[in-house]
Amino acid sequence: MTEKAQSCAYDPSSSRADEFINHQEILDTLAFADEHKHDLRLIDKILDKAQPNLNPARDHCSVLSHRDAAVLLACDIPEVNERIKGLARQIKLAYYGNRIVLFAPLYLSNYCVNGCLYCPYHAKNRDIARRKLSQDEIREQVIALQDMGHKRLAIESGEDPVMSPIEYILESMKTIYSVKHRNGAIRRVNVNIAATTVDEYRMLKEAEIGTYILFQETYHKESYLALHPTGPKHDYDWHTEAMDRAMEGGIDDVGLGVLFGLEKYRYEFVGLLMHAEHLEAVWGVGPHTISVPRVKPAMDIDPASFDDGLSDDMFEKIIALIRIAVPYTGMIISTRESQAVREKALQYGISQISGGSRTSVGGYEEEERPHDTEQFDVSDQRTLDEVIHWLMECGHIPSFCTACYRAGRTGDRFMSFCKSGQILNYCQPNALMTLDEYLMDYASPTTRSLGRSLIARELTRIPDARVRRVTREHLSAIESSNARDFRF
Repeated sequence: MTEKAQSCAYDPSSSRADEFINHQEILDTLAFADEHKHDLRLIDKILDKAQPNLNPARDHCSVLSHRDAAVLLACDIPEVNERIKGLARQIKLAYYGNRIVLFAPLYLSNYCVNGCLYCPYHAKNRDIARRKLSQDEIREQVIALQDMGHKRLAIESGEDPVMSPIEYILESMKTIYSVKHRNGAIRRVNVNIAATTVDEYRMLKEAEIGTYILFQETYHKESYLALHPTGPKHDYDWHTEAMDRAMEGGIDDVGLGVLFGLEKYRYEFVGLLMHAEHLEAVWGVGPHTISVPRVKPAMDIDPASFDDGLSDDMFEKIIALIRIAVPYTGMIISTRESQAVREKALQYGISQISGGSRTSVGGYEEEERPHDTEQFDVSDQRTLDEVIHWLMECGHIPSFCTACYRAGRTGDRFMSFCKSGQILNYCQPNALMTLDEYLMDYASPTTRSLGRSLIARELTRIPDARVRRVTREHLSAIESSNARDFRF
């Protein structure tokens, strides 16, 4: 720890990474949590503080502090942990209902100049096949993804200023949006690329980016520097302050995440919540999404090399506490996790999942899953149709909705709807209409039958009579013609 870092004071409104993600504040928070982890009076007070989130329309999003949440995380009393999970489940339903948004990643290139020790794309890996998709190959991938039923993509690329410059990303986005195949269309392109400049974030905004996603990997600066020994990603401050530059560049939907397993999970949990608090303090807009990936096997990568993994039980508790502490955020879990883990995570706060994913560069048009360019092993290898069928069997509404982004409900506008509970007035009918599109165009007969029953049941739960009537009219048009893309 440098002398400069030691002298920094915690300030969530600061523009400096070492002040809004302050090492000493995290250590003090963890010490406080250890001291009070069995203080039932304080724990009850913290949980009571979160209770108003069961009625967001009235109470407008009461948020726990990172210190409040750290106490709950440290608590090992079984009865309290059950109460945490139950509260998280109720808060998730209050804000997002029982819908689950589907997306797929599309890897454009695995060329990378960084030396990240946990990623097989690192520059020193001479065994991995390097590949970059041409625009024609991107069109093929998009058609394959549309034929699966996807409407929302997250594009991924290694950091390489020669092989994957911003111009390549922008051209790729334009190509993706341009492909219209049968009734298919990609309506939202989220972007997960390396930290960049305000000017380049402005270019991404002009190219109609959905959410800008950037995982911190670890908030522990010393560990971060060791895990990123070479390349531009080595600069901790540049990376950690990226969301502020994105906001300055006009991108008001940003997605946070850490890679659990690289550092002590309690440290990462507190840092993640502090980052959310910082965005709220400076921009008035917290993270649009929070992702919760864990280190997984990959070429040249052994998760056992990192000794800070967390159990499935603790993973579920972290998901539940993020939902309680940041109730408005969308929460994402990928196919890194197994079906069993994802099923439990959906109960405690997850609102978005990937389905039918491939983490290789391209590969969606191939019947056999390619492994030579994969970033990590995929645990849940079911098809999108199988995932959708499973979601409905579990009582969820699969949704391909992209309406908020396309209607201008982003950033503070989205948050105002979400924090007040009004977003459900849009989400429920939009989810049902996009699900019906999937059933008509892509579903297997058994999935279509199950979906029809679900839609009929959920239609009656739309509280507003006018919205219910219009939704019925749109559903009828979807089923009787090629009319598509209705939205509220």
